[in-house]
Amino acid sequence: MKLLVAVCAVLSLATALPQRRASLKPEQQIADDQQTAEQNYQNYQPQQQDYRPQQQEYRQAKPIDDFRPKVQLETTTFIPIIRFDKEQGTDGSYKTAYETGNNILAEESGYLKPVDDSHDALVQSGSYSYTAPDGQVITVEYTADELGFRVKGDHIPTPPPVSPEIQKGLDLIYAGIKANQERAAIEVKNNPEAARDLEEKAALDYKGHYYQQ
Repeated sequence: MKLLVAVCAVLSLATALPQRRASLKPEQQIADDQQTAEQNYQNYQPQQQDYRPQQQEYRQAKPIDDFRPKVQLETTTFIPIIRFDKEQGTDGSYKTAYETGNNILAEESGYLKPVDDSHDALVQSGSYSYTAPDGQVITVEYTADELGFRVKGDHIPTPPPVSPEIQKGLDLIYAGIKANQERAAIEVKNNPEAARDLEEKAALDYKGHYYQQ
């Protein structure tokens, strides 16, 4: 048995020895391989990358058109009321006055005036003044009654005076109108049917129609 083990060991050693010798290279071959490796290392040049940063071009953005309506805020200056007075009578009369911080003065009075048996007319009169942009003080006086509204002031243009000839003609026209009104009033009083005729003529006049005299 021992002999068999020894024989197997010798055979294994004999088989492995040629393989080891075959794997080993001669010294000259090793030197050639080393020289070739050194030459390859010296001839190797790494490829250089040409990196150039890309230049970015900046352009100013075009402004966006704003089509929204432009709103302009208006400011006003507060004007205080310095004085305000008012008196009210039981008969319909009154009186009022006020003054503001920008030199505006105003006053007014009024009362009821009997016109006829059916109604009364309110008579108002007063004045107001203020400072114009050029510094001039403007004063206005006015009266309002059954005859209309009348105003006067130094700054208001006045018509040229009427010549005596024109005034005489106007007086004659006014006298004729007044005489016709008085004659119509007497006729209406004495003839009730004439009153209806006058009312119909007045209605036609109001509508712009012609009628036979």
